[in-house]
Amino acid sequence: MYDTILVTLDGTPTDRAIIEHIKQLATLAHSHLVLLHVADGWAARTYGPDAVSPEITEDSNYLEKIRAEFQVLGIPAQAELAYGEPASEIIKWVQQKGCDLVAMSTHGHRFLADVFLGATATRVRHSIDVPVLLLKAK
Repeated sequence: MYDTILVTLDGTPTDRAIIEHIKQLATLAHSHLVLLHVADGWAARTYGPDAVSPEITEDSNYLEKIRAEFQVLGIPAQAELAYGEPASEIIKWVQQKGCDLVAMSTHGHRFLADVFLGATATRVRHSIDVPVLLLKAK
């Protein structure tokens, strides 16, 4: 049903809800996961993959930790760090990886992120031809 699921993560405690939900779904569907965080700070937007900053290092470490959490459960997962505008990057990764489901949390940790995530989710779901699972963070 869902061979490849793209899971967007923002590196906050609110990710836990989507992570726990996807653990169950990926187990039932025997899915491969693409764990995606889009770094959108100044360094990331300016230098892209060449960016070196404490934030980028922290993001990479976080993604690897979550990837390992899925691997321990026997769920194949790859961690991917993208750079730039979140909606554009999510759309691009869905297409590049042939994902057949996108899983997103609807709440982040920063006020501006909270305001814009609604716009990000809306843009993503209107720009791709695969289902988008929106899960409200607890």
